[in-house]
Amino acid sequence: MFSGDMVKRWVLKPVAVQESVDKLAEDIKVDEVIARLLISRGINTYAEARTFFRPQLSQLHDPFLMKDMRKAVDLIELAMRNNEAILIYGDYDVDGTTAVAVLYRFLKHYHEQIGYYIPDRHKEGYGLSLQAIDWAVENNYKLIITLDCGITAVDQVDYANEKGLQVIITDHHLPADLPRAAAILDPKQADCPYPFKDLSGCGVGFKLAQAFSERNGLDIQVLHQYLDLVAVSIAADIVPMTGENRVLAHFGLKKLNENPAHGLKAIINICCDRKDLTATDIVFNIAPRINAAGRMGDAKNAVELLLSNNMEEANARAQVINETNTDRRDVDATITKEAFQLAEGEENFAERRTTVVYGANWHKGVIGIVASRLVEAYYRPTVVFSHTEGRLTGSARSVNGFDIHHAIAQCAEFVDQFGGHKYAAGLTLKEGNVKAFSDKFEEVVRNSIQEDQLLPFVDIDQEIKLKDISPRFFRVLKQFAPFGPGNMHPVFMTKSVFSNGFVRIVGENHLQISVQQENSISFSAIAFGQAEHYNLISKGIPFDMVYVIEENTWRGVTSIKLNIKDIKFE
Repeated sequence: MFSGDMVKRWVLKPVAVQESVDKLAEDIKVDEVIARLLISRGINTYAEARTFFRPQLSQLHDPFLMKDMRKAVDLIELAMRNNEAILIYGDYDVDGTTAVAVLYRFLKHYHEQIGYYIPDRHKEGYGLSLQAIDWAVENNYKLIITLDCGITAVDQVDYANEKGLQVIITDHHLPADLPRAAAILDPKQADCPYPFKDLSGCGVGFKLAQAFSERNGLDIQVLHQYLDLVAVSIAADIVPMTGENRVLAHFGLKKLNENPAHGLKAIINICCDRKDLTATDIVFNIAPRINAAGRMGDAKNAVELLLSNNMEEANARAQVINETNTDRRDVDATITKEAFQLAEGEENFAERRTTVVYGANWHKGVIGIVASRLVEAYYRPTVVFSHTEGRLTGSARSVNGFDIHHAIAQCAEFVDQFGGHKYAAGLTLKEGNVKAFSDKFEEVVRNSIQEDQLLPFVDIDQEIKLKDISPRFFRVLKQFAPFGPGNMHPVFMTKSVFSNGFVRIVGENHLQISVQQENSISFSAIAFGQAEHYNLISKGIPFDMVYVIEENTWRGVTSIKLNIKDIKFE
């Protein structure tokens, strides 16, 4: 059964206390709808609203509040004074490659002996590798700074210590047993007093650069030129768009739109045909292309793009990466089709609570994407395995509210290694264990998941009337951006709307509608993947809809457009 055939649950957020809504609306001179949206985001006062709507770089926290920050800056300065080589080591995804680009470009201003290293996803795997440490020793590096990885690299750091290397770890993942590194920057450490815990990996690297700048009295504007890369990491890594991330993303998007780095501008020229780029443009257009380099080949190509010194160089590298992304999409589509066939061929497929599929020849770089597509289709915890050098490598994705990391932990007898978090995890198995793991995983999930967790849902901010959508209302609504976890694009419900006579099927399975409500003007709307409603809507039958309000520009004319997420008939 596909999620498109499932009836989605509509979950309306709790209604704020009317007295609080009235007070906030009066204090900041907005209507009740806006006041309720703010209160649901934890914004209750004039001062909090001012901070939310008017981000300032002065709101960034003191970087030296982060545990070990002074140690880390001391180590970098010592290496520079001794004219020692420093290796910047990053993960192969968007967060890691942008982090490397930021710290490499920044430190290169002040020290010539700076290099970088990105591990090979297929040969070295995730995190700090022993191969990289050997390479660092052979190339006379004395200090390694990890970015977006390293917090679990206990054995690797011990190995580096034995080889006479010092390691500074900067990471944002949850720590367990800490490596014996010279300094560890990770705000998620239990004893780290840093007030904002949800920085991206690139964000932690940026704080290190900020600390170095403040210690040495450097012009802070030099650092701000890297905010476009930080914004890309925040949007791509799906970290909360709150607190410090909101400030960094706000100014990073401003830089991205006004004067992006050569490499980012080259990608934008290829894939973005609109002005005023948003976090959504990063997630769906920019990030997949940067990620494709590491998924399909060598992530160093992404770093080289981001470090481009001129547009000629950047355009050439962006073209290669765009072609790599095209290859990635082709591989993704082929494997996704095969994965769907395997899943639906399973005995008792319709009754299962999990999806586990394995393809010996599937490309390791795209199995996470395929797992996400299977979750979208069947809406149940999913693991997709490929074969890599004698063992199975798996990528796991979950549904809302279900801890897939905990579920895999209960299958540990069949698992060699695993890691991740509540909604996404990676794991490895011996090839002969896939059937045993699949059976155990199904048992664990069946015994622990709630039935309503197996139904897709739409989270609704509030019910409004179409007449509430005025130009002034939309101008204020746009100021809620940038959107992301913790500050998602507001979702509205409006009941008893109908087509004013214009409705048509566009593309393969989409509806374009002109909708109105009694006593309202009509609005242009798009309902992706919902062409099955054409007959009823074209007859003028009223329906309820859940949607987000967007801006659409066509032939130089900008207007409000409703993006309908789900439709129900009365």
